[in-house]
Parts: sequence; C-alpha cells; structure tokens
Amino acid sequence: MPTPRKEQVSKHSNGHYHCVSRAVRRAFLCGFDKQSGCNYEHRRQWILDRLEILAGQFSVEVCAYAIMSNHYHLVLHVDYEQSLTWDADEVVKRWCTLFPPQALKDSDDNQIDVEVVNAYFSRLAADEEKVTLWRERLADLSWFMRCLNEPVARQANKEDKCTGRFWEGRFKSQALLDDAALVSCMAYVDLNPVRAAIAQTPEDSEFTSFAARVEIQKKSVSKPEPQSQWLLPFAETKKTGKPQATQNAHVCLPISQDEYFELVDWTGRCIRDGKRGAIPAHIQPILQRLEIKQDNWVDGIQHYGNHFYKVVGIMRHLLEETERQGRKWFKG
Repeated sequence: MPTPRKEQVSKHSNGHYHCVSRAVRRAFLCGFDKQSGCNYEHRRQWILDRLEILAGQFSVEVCAYAIMSNHYHLVLHVDYEQSLTWDADEVVKRWCTLFPPQALKDSDDNQIDVEVVNAYFSRLAADEEKVTLWRERLADLSWFMRCLNEPVARQANKEDKCTGRFWEGRFKSQALLDDAALVSCMAYVDLNPVRAAIAQTPEDSEFTSFAARVEIQKKSVSKPEPQSQWLLPFAETKKTGKPQATQNAHVCLPISQDEYFELVDWTGRCIRDGKRGAIPAHIQPILQRLEIKQDNWVDGIQHYGNHFYKVVGIMRHLLEETERQGRKWFKG
C-alpha cells in the first residue's frame, strides 16, 4: 500500500526530497520525437525558467535537477524556518507574484496606479488567516511541484492543440534523511544523461544542475562568484580542508563544490565504463564523512532506482524514520 505523502513529507520542518515527474504514457516531454517528427527541445527551457521563478518565491531551494526527454528529476530542500522570517507584506508579495490577483488586472493598458496596488496589498497583509495559509503553501513541497507542473502542462497542451493529462499523476517523491542520501541522490540526478548514453561527461549534459554550475564557474573566472543565484550553494572549503557554511547564505550541502565535482566526475567514469573500480585515495575522506561504505557507492548510484524507494538514508536514519512513521520496514 503506498505511503500517503502527508506521512512521507514532514510538515512544518526542513527536509530534503527527490521528486520525479514523468509525461503521460512516457510521451516526449522534450527533445526530438522520431515517430511524430516533432521537436520539443524548447520545452526544457520552459521547465528551467519556471523553476528559477519558483525558487525565488518559495521557501524551497533547488539542490540539483536533470530535465530528460520524457521526465525530470529535482532534488529540493524545503526550508520551513526561512518562511517564518517573512513578515506579512513579504508573504503577500511573494504569493501575488505567483498568483496575480484579478482585482489588479487592468483590461485596457495593464497599468494600475501604484497607490491602488499598495492599498490592496496592505488589505491582504492585514488578513492574518490568508497570510498564514499562503506562508504554509510557500513552504510546501506539493504546492511547489503543482506550480511547476500545471503551467508547463497548460503550455504544452496549447502548443499541441489538445486537452487532457500531460503528467502521470502528480509526482513521485523520496525523503532524503541525511547527508549521505542527499549527496548520492544529487550525483544520481546529475549523472542521468551519462547513464542514458545521452552525454559522455557530466559537464556536457544539457539541462542539468552540474552543467549549469560548471558554466557559472567558467563565467566567474574574472569575477569570482562560483554559486548560482537560485541553485543552493555548496559549502566553502577553508584551510582546514573541511566544508564550512558561508556567513551570508544558508548552506545545507555537506561538501564543497570542488569535492562534489570530483566525486561526480569519477563516478560517471566508472558507470560509463561498466566497472566498479576502486575509490581514489582523495575521494575516501568525503565518503567517510558521509558514512558511506566505499564498496557501496558506485553500485548505489548505478542502481539507485532499484535500491531506494520512498526514503533514502544510512541504516540508523532509516530505522529512526520507520519508528517515526509507525512502520516495521521500508522497501529498498
């Protein structure tokens, strides 16, 4: 029996989740459809543009993504505590950016007096019940995915001149219980095009967070700014050699960008060659910090979908989660 999402996703708390949405009947979401002869490659940018907008308004941060031909992967961090720092005006502003009120739409020239807008926003901010509801929705995983999938589905159906479902159900999700689960899931997502033989290297994989981070790093050579504005940044590596959070940004990624790049690049080579190989000496400390057994790393990434189901984590965290949900076991 499937686990209800309300039991899987912890309300009013922070957490990491792996989410997947797939086009109905595995039809082409993006790319070139050989059967119909249609090219849907431009739809990848639809998802990416929408993702950037939502990351700027929700209290949900994007750790990794990969947009494939008929589905996409997201690794998200729900930061409920951040939403509690917003005042009523901030909540109203964010919500109305996503859902512009009909009362503010002008049918003639789409221009409305600033004083009218401010007065309307003030009335909304004074409604405590609405503000509380919107605050919770802006820190809700299901609402984030809804606001991503619905506009894309409407746009695709309009382009195809059809109606009906575009996505298979809502979306699938996995709870990532610890740093080990987070990093392994991010690597699995970033290596999806390599595993599917679409790209030879992670940096050549279009529409993945890994390729985006590499491109940002290249552009910031003259002006150091290694982190994307809407992708959750990695920790900075200090002289101690240990990742540390930056002072001006909330960082939940447990390793530095350089360490992650090396780990994904090495893992991608092993997966592409079809060999388990041996963990290089400089990779060992990363896996030790994440409490991951070296022999299990490549196998876990290569067969991620078969090994893990609703929750992912090291054994002691899996046992804690089964007790929290009142279960005896989890698949995987």
